[in-house]
Amino acid sequence: MALSSIQKSTIVRSIAGRGLGLVGAALPGLAARAAEGLWFRLPSAAAAPAADSAPTVRELLGAPFEADLRGRLVRGWSWGSGPVVYLVHGWGGDLEQMVPLVAPLLDRGLQVVAFDGLSHGRSDAGAHGPRSSDAVELGRSLDAVAARFGPARAVVAHSMGALAALLAVRDGWLATERLVLVAPPSGVPDLLERVSRELGLGPGASRRLAERARRRTGYAVDELDLVRIATGLGADERPELLVVHDLLDREAPHEPSTRLIRSWPGAELLSTSGLGHRRVLADAAVGGAVSRFVDRLPVEPSLHGDERPASFPRGLTVDANSRVAGAA
Repeated sequence: MALSSIQKSTIVRSIAGRGLGLVGAALPGLAARAAEGLWFRLPSAAAAPAADSAPTVRELLGAPFEADLRGRLVRGWSWGSGPVVYLVHGWGGDLEQMVPLVAPLLDRGLQVVAFDGLSHGRSDAGAHGPRSSDAVELGRSLDAVAARFGPARAVVAHSMGALAALLAVRDGWLATERLVLVAPPSGVPDLLERVSRELGLGPGASRRLAERARRRTGYAVDELDLVRIATGLGADERPELLVVHDLLDREAPHEPSTRLIRSWPGAELLSTSGLGHRRVLADAAVGGAVSRFVDRLPVEPSLHGDERPASFPRGLTVDANSRVAGAA
């Protein structure tokens, strides 16, 4: 459910080059069906560059597990003992991307549980077949894992996994005390707009695509907006929130994260500079900040990156409850 998989698809470029927009003008239903298949198709796994000292899944002392989701198996690994922390990968990723965060959390005396969402990594195909998934299915994969391991001290989720985790919290699939969202997207409405523009869909085909997405996921596109989901939480339902986002992230712009924390009393925003969308997961300072937050300790504004932007993105302001750190 991400634009990057569409932009990188030679199939899409070929179809768009032949005038999917023209087809959509005459046959909007047909164009919407073709666009749906392209939108929900998973890209090749996009592994995060691991830190030099980061172990692999099997190098950590843990155990594999399986959880059932409507007859399909969600597969993952569990390490340690203590309060449970769930790690949720992003679109087209897998649990290996989250491994750099495992050791810092284990050092805090926590049990760490990571998994591959349906149609991702080693897990079974989802309801719509292999290499096709969506944010709701990823959230339900988290729900299946949580049904096995129980309520969470924290959930740490990356990219589209952040949207899935927030949805799981709002809709009662998961109880957690703390929530860490790393490089979250703004939500599905913006993605629909960008996908429609990339494929040259007209208004009719775009509306049909939104309806197909609703039938597939059970949610209207407008319901899957990050800030709208957040504001739908009652005060007693809202976990403590930390958002980590790179100022130079090209896949998920930084600005929506500033809107998210303004809508969430007490939330903290820690911004890096130069780590991008995936390398932020492997940064030692990020791992330290996340583990401290999960352990209910103050988060020091010590995050860093490889480069400082020439200026902050337009519209960015730094609130009293947000911290921004760039390279020295």
